Formats: sequence, C-alpha cells, structure tokens
Amino acid sequence: MRRKVIAGNWKMNMLPNEAIALIEGLAPKVKNTKNDVIICVPFTDLFYSLLSVQGTNIKVGAQNMHFEESGAYTGEVSGKMLQSINVEYVIIGHSERRQYFAETDETVNKKVKAALKYNLKPIICVGETLEQREEGKAVDVITTQTRLALEGLKPEEMETITIAYEPIWAIGTGKTATSEDANNSIKAIREEVRKLYGDKIADEIIILYGGSVNSSNAKELFETSDIDGGLVGGASLKADEFAKIVNYDE
Repeated sequence: MRRKVIAGNWKMNMLPNEAIALIEGLAPKVKNTKNDVIICVPFTDLFYSLLSVQGTNIKVGAQNMHFEESGAYTGEVSGKMLQSINVEYVIIGHSERRQYFAETDETVNKKVKAALKYNLKPIICVGETLEQREEGKAVDVITTQTRLALEGLKPEEMETITIAYEPIWAIGTGKTATSEDANNSIKAIREEVRKLYGDKIADEIIILYGGSVNSSNAKELFETSDIDGGLVGGASLKADEFAKIVNYDE
C-alpha cells in the first residue's frame, strides 16, 4: 500500500517571517495525519523553515537546484549546498522552470542525478500543454518526459524518486483535470516506469497530481487508484486550507 504524500509548492511567495508563521499555524493542524507532509519553499526561507519544523512531522524541500556542485553559476544553488543545511526534498523540472527558464529534459535528468548524489529526494514534474492535450499527444509527452528524466538511473536509486503529474493547462488556472483523467495520466506514467524498472518499482513509486488542487477536490483526486497525493500550489500558502488537503481522509 503506497503512502499518501501532500507537498506544498510555495513558488516565489513568503518572506521568512511569513514562512515561520505559516508553519506555526500548520503544524498543530497536521500533527496527527498518517500522510507525509512536505513544504517546498523559496531559498531565502529554507533555513528558517528547517528550524521551524523541528519537532513536527513536516519535511522541507527546495524548489530547484543546479546540476553542478560549484562554479561560475551566478544566482544558482547546488545540491551540495542544500544537503549542507539538511534539506530533504527538491522539486525538479516544474513546468514554470521549463517555460520561463529554459529547463529541458536533459537538464532535468542532470539535476535528478545530482540530487541523488547528495541524498536529496527529487520530486520530478511532468505535464502537457493544452495544445498537446487537444492534439492527443498528452500520454506521449508525459511518458517521454518521464523516461528522459529517469535515464541512466539504477533501480535502487528509484526508491527516493517521486513523480508529480502537473498538466500545464491546470496550473494556477483554477481548472483541474477530472479525477478520472488525472488518474489515467498517472497510470500511463506508472506503466512507463514499469517498462523501465519492472513491477515492484512501478507499484511502489509515489506519483502525485498537481494542478489547482484544493480542499474541495483533494479527496476525490487522492482516492483514485493511482494518485498518491498532491503537489499543491496556491492552496499551500494558507495553513487552514493546506491542512484540510493534508487531512482529506479524516
């Protein structure tokens, strides 16, 4: 039985004092959940968030990283740097990184390998555009992104990999894939993992849904056969709303 994972992606929001306040409000509301709780915060909030979650069941992740360990990469942060302050998770290949910052399948793969090198747990994002979906290419796009992101990974390295399916047309738009459509897309991703790594890894890998997840639709989405939780954007910026999503099964 796969566990449920609820990860919040704060994007470029929250000053350190706001991060601390949100965590202080969230922690008592989710302390009894059986689900994994992760917040992926801006770089400036990482240190404060790591301090604030001590003694709670909330884990902290970064939203991006560079694939090189160090060097002349002004403005970038390496996996080694994240590891040094005990960050546990890192989002890799979010559609906004692909769209605005020229992220490619190749750089996603390099970042995944670098994350694993420094014992970080990657949350790899895949997803199609509305145009690709309307042209009937959605499954091909997301399975290709999955395959290229995982290229060269050993079976044992798959244990700490999480995949997040985020249809680009549903991110921040208020539109959500139907639970059936989202589940079918995630099934396709799981089948691609099955082709690459076999039944055991495919059946165990955590695959999340992201795309305007909120407290009203979380239960319907998360109770499908293959959706193992959510990568939550705007709704993760409010402690009460995010707690309701985490506690969808209570």
